[in-house]
Amino acid sequence: MKVLLTGHKGYIGSVGGAMLREAGHDVVGLDTGLFEGCDFGEPAAALPEVRKDIRDLIKADLQGFDAVIHLAALSNDPLGNLNGNLTYDINHHASVKLAELAKQAGVKRYVFASSCSTYGAAGDDFLDETASLNPVTAYGESKVFVERDVRKLADDSFSPTFMRNATAYGVSPRLRLDVVLNDFVAAAVTTGKIFIKSDGTPWRPIVHIRDIMGAAIIVLSAPKNLIHNEVFNVGSKDENYRISELADIVKETVPGAKIEYDPNGGPDKRCYRVTCEKIERVLGFKLKWNARKGAQELYDAYRKTGLTDQQRNRYLRIATIQSLLKGGKLDSSLHWISEKQPVGV
Repeated sequence: MKVLLTGHKGYIGSVGGAMLREAGHDVVGLDTGLFEGCDFGEPAAALPEVRKDIRDLIKADLQGFDAVIHLAALSNDPLGNLNGNLTYDINHHASVKLAELAKQAGVKRYVFASSCSTYGAAGDDFLDETASLNPVTAYGESKVFVERDVRKLADDSFSPTFMRNATAYGVSPRLRLDVVLNDFVAAAVTTGKIFIKSDGTPWRPIVHIRDIMGAAIIVLSAPKNLIHNEVFNVGSKDENYRISELADIVKETVPGAKIEYDPNGGPDKRCYRVTCEKIERVLGFKLKWNARKGAQELYDAYRKTGLTDQQRNRYLRIATIQSLLKGGKLDSSLHWISEKQPVGV
């Protein structure tokens, strides 16, 4: 297939492009380049690309593609809270517009990177794809809205699929430290302390970025009747952890690390754990990674690159955006304002 991969220079996409190629697909990336300063370790494989904001796409940008894997977004709750309206503009409205343009251009499949954060404040019960959605952030709510609106576009010629990914982790050429396992290992390596901001009791399902892309690749080749307008939790029932349990895994991985709780920390409203039986049963998907293996991968990578405490801020997406805003490189809508603004190529 000829695949358009949005956000190909982001955290997941910079791993995903090479994986799609290895699976035999012809891949073109789409990215506006916001996080090019977040390089870590070995660079990502180069892809043919369109450098463009997803809000500025036109039908011609989608011509000739068989499928879209849509990763590009304001990528987590803290960044989403920077400006709630922007979160809805980029994560919701632009994602729906992308699906509409793809359908108009004759694209057959649209794989949307949704999130288990759509479940939000859900307590201790295991949730499948039929569970009620209760997002507690603009980020989570924007994902709910995309699922709702894009589902209406499905027909005989256009098949959207919604991948509710668990919380991502893993080494990437565009590292993020604003996801829990990555952050805990980085803190343990650079400071010797794992700092827990909550009381440690909230549940989180987690999934490696290579497993996220592996699931998306399976969807591309699956029979249409299995993926048409379907929702899949992406992860594993076995990979649900309390925040305190993840901290314990990191403590056991990083020699000498200690766990420290914020004395002012309380319960986190975001608390959910999921079952992923559907994707295992319908698509035969199985994880290749788990938390302990991922923690070791992160520990080895941080040591190899010599990550320091002073460098950690570089890999926080909200800090990157704030720096670009302060430096006059982005306007308040997060469009480039330099005369060297990226254009389509």
